[in-house]
Amino acid sequence: MNKRSCFIASLFLLPGISMAQNIGNPGSNHGNKFEQLGTILPDANVYRSASGAPGPKYWQQKADYEISATLNDEKQRLDGSETITYTNNSPDALTYLWLQLDENEHKKDAESAAFETSKIQPKMSTRDLQTIIGHNLDLGNHIESVKDAAGNSLKYTINQTMMRIELPKVLLPNQKFVFKIVWWYNISDRNTIGGRGGYELFPEDGNYLYTMAQWFPRMAVYSDFQGWQNKQFTGRGEFALTFGDYKVSINVPADHVVNGTGLCSNYAQVLTSQQLTRWSQAQTAKEPVEIVTLAEARQAMKGNVKTRKTWNFHAENVRDFAWVSSRRLVWDAMATVVDGGKKVMAQSLYGPEAYPLYRRYSTKLVAHTLKVYSKHTITYPYPSAISVEANNGMEYPMICFNYGRAEKDGTYTEATKNGMTGVIIHEVGHNFFPMIVNSDERQWTWMDEGLNTFCQFLAEQEWDNRFPSNRGPAHKIVDYMKLPKDELEPIMTNSENIVRFGPSQYAKPATGLNILRETIMGRELFDYAFKTYAGRWAFKHPTPADLFRTMEDASAVDLDWFWRGWFYGTDPVDISVDSVKYYRMDTRNPNLENAYDRAVADRALESISAKRNRESGVDFAVNTDTALLDFYGKYDKFATTPSATQAYQKLYAGLSAEEKALYDAKNYFYEVSFSNRGGLAMPLIIEWTYADGSREVEKISAYIWRKDERHISKVFAKTKEVKSIKLDPYRETADIDEINNSWPREYVPSRFEIFKQQVLPRGSAPGLNPMQQTRGNQ
Repeated sequence: MNKRSCFIASLFLLPGISMAQNIGNPGSNHGNKFEQLGTILPDANVYRSASGAPGPKYWQQKADYEISATLNDEKQRLDGSETITYTNNSPDALTYLWLQLDENEHKKDAESAAFETSKIQPKMSTRDLQTIIGHNLDLGNHIESVKDAAGNSLKYTINQTMMRIELPKVLLPNQKFVFKIVWWYNISDRNTIGGRGGYELFPEDGNYLYTMAQWFPRMAVYSDFQGWQNKQFTGRGEFALTFGDYKVSINVPADHVVNGTGLCSNYAQVLTSQQLTRWSQAQTAKEPVEIVTLAEARQAMKGNVKTRKTWNFHAENVRDFAWVSSRRLVWDAMATVVDGGKKVMAQSLYGPEAYPLYRRYSTKLVAHTLKVYSKHTITYPYPSAISVEANNGMEYPMICFNYGRAEKDGTYTEATKNGMTGVIIHEVGHNFFPMIVNSDERQWTWMDEGLNTFCQFLAEQEWDNRFPSNRGPAHKIVDYMKLPKDELEPIMTNSENIVRFGPSQYAKPATGLNILRETIMGRELFDYAFKTYAGRWAFKHPTPADLFRTMEDASAVDLDWFWRGWFYGTDPVDISVDSVKYYRMDTRNPNLENAYDRAVADRALESISAKRNRESGVDFAVNTDTALLDFYGKYDKFATTPSATQAYQKLYAGLSAEEKALYDAKNYFYEVSFSNRGGLAMPLIIEWTYADGSREVEKISAYIWRKDERHISKVFAKTKEVKSIKLDPYRETADIDEINNSWPREYVPSRFEIFKQQVLPRGSAPGLNPMQQTRGNQ
């Protein structure tokens, strides 16, 4: 990495520095938040243009794989060999290659386990204790050999989860290098060891579910903006990977069902004739067809055949390959048509415990997700998308692992159903970010998780208008934004250094994009720009600067202030209505102004003493003794005189038509003062409630804060008297204090209840779920 690249990367990675503070006028009340990002973003070059599009000399590497793998279901071991063809499309001469060995994260001496902090809690799970004590299992990659195409051994070095292969000669631009790796590893129990891939044992039937991910040595990314991405895998920051073509053969027990990235090319050899017929029917089905039925899965769960089968898959232009294998899987599928008329096979695989939920919902959710994402980003390009119930959530090209199991009686809670709905949409959606729009997850988690969570929100809301989305609506991020500054970090923080991972990298960026779409840019401009970004960077490696620049380039909306505040800073939104002053115009019309002056004078003379004197029947001297009434006692100084009327008529006659319109209009002028207490600039969205009960909402751009970022005032002319004012009535800016959003102040009561304490037996749950209750009442 050269010095300039290192400097640029550090701007994105330093967790303790808010880039929002990189300003030229720190002591002032202006000239800070609305300055352009300038040197915060890397310079445009021939690889990445200032518009946010790939430059004329953009390049990326390619890695093609031919893999053979054998699953040992008795020992939970995987043996494999792979041939990699690596194409150097860069302008650089390479002397070594870097590969990822992610299984080494599970080794007993893995560094990532040592540097994680821990505490003893009042209740410790077995997994908690195992994390502290460690394990003595033989986990991690075992590399048997690394050889070139001619069979010559290659020198290699393993540093934790990364392996460097020394090239026998320099790999020049536009050259290819072919090499072969033979390896094996013991598959880990992901429910006890943790991690994304591994096995799950079902003790009641003695069978295993294998979700095979990060299972083979994979090429690291070599890019124009940072060189080799060889930052160690510690379990959090996910993967930067190279696109390529795959041919994969997977040998498993003959009664297993296998599915994975790409398409299987030998269904005729691995399926029964009935299953093959059902697969054919699914190609045009409008409802999911069970390729492997529940009855067939239950039958397979009873036996353990000794014969084996090999499933062959191929996939083009993907960045990874994952697969599932088990004898206890139902498999259903149906065809769906996405934007542009392309047919895709939506598929699901799940065990009996997930059947009540997955049979009804999973494949239809896959199809729905593909359609919505294709509408908002790019047309889904792959032939298949698969949802696997594995009691977790993780994504790979064309296949993802999700959760959603019912109770033993087949019932489930609404929370389980909604959680399953959200996780399937989310993990299937990852096909778009980052499997296709291939950002570097090890550096910028938010570029895949945040963008995908935003699209997940769009898909959830198009699934059900009342779906309880937890991430996306602005008011849902408020509790996080309220936290003390020392508990927060900017979105633009490296994945490994983030404390509150979900709010920071999923929810806040998703919320920010939704605020851009609904409040700052508007749907039309945002949707066009977002589709432009997805189209520009499909099957490429974008950086944050490419997203930021494209959104502005395609919309003509200056968003630097928003990126600076929302992505590089930790300030919250808290805009307060501080005061409201009412003004009226002096029209010089005595018929109007004299009455107004009379009312003002009467109010000035009024006091509590005067009021009580009248109410108590005081005999005022000027009323009982008429001799006290002189000229001024009888004179009405607010009466309209002919001379005053003539003077006004003369004034009015000399006015232009425009000026007469101003005089004739009955306007109410309100000078409203606002303060930016949180620090993060946002548009002003004001709901006016008038005395006649009608309402009006108007929006003022965030640029109203550019000349004073702390306090502003603005005068509004209204044709009706205003009764009250409310900021952000639809809760669309993530304002953390809604009490100061109204004039006059509105206070919403919280509730409490009185109850008789009930002591439940230890370990028992408070009642049945609603489905069980309903059944009991029937």
